[in-house]
Amino acid sequence: MNSEEREKKAKQRFITLNAIRFSGVFLVFLGIANIGGKFLPEFAPVLGGLFMLLGMIEFFFMPILMKIIWDRQGIR
Repeated sequence: MNSEEREKKAKQRFITLNAIRFSGVFLVFLGIANIGGKFLPEFAPVLGGLFMLLGMIEFFFMPILMKIIWDRQGIR
């Protein structure tokens, strides 16, 4: 694997990790909006708490899991 291929894979990983983190932040904000009664207020606060929990899990743990998956596949 030459340096161009490594750089391309690194860019793809960077974009993927940031997309995962941004979607996690979006879920947290969606949960906050639900708890505040701005998004699907009939399901508040249970749905809001669920969105916030899933968003935090996605933000903090999914990048770690993605690295583990990439390491097992031999993608460095």
